[in-house]
Amino acid sequence: MSKEIVHVVATFVAAPGKESELESALAALVEPTRKEAGCLRYDLFRALDGSGDFVFVEEWESVETLDEHGRSAHIQEAGAKAPALLSAPPKVTRYRQIR
Repeated sequence: MSKEIVHVVATFVAAPGKESELESALAALVEPTRKEAGCLRYDLFRALDGSGDFVFVEEWESVETLDEHGRSAHIQEAGAKAPALLSAPPKVTRYRQIR
């Protein structure tokens, strides 16, 4: 198992008129995800400009624990519902810290 911490930025843009519904759906992921093994940080943000732009900032103990998160029931459920709430597919990028 890789021991390098994995940092993730996941961006979601709400479909017009779906901003509140998307916010509720994403917020519902926070608590169950924070309880997952390997989750070091899982914070949800919304753009201050009033748009429907949302970002998760995440930290995971390893690639393996992040991959397990992706297979969790609550993430699978949300993924099935998300297309109706989004204006575009989510952008999820994994990072490693340099300094």
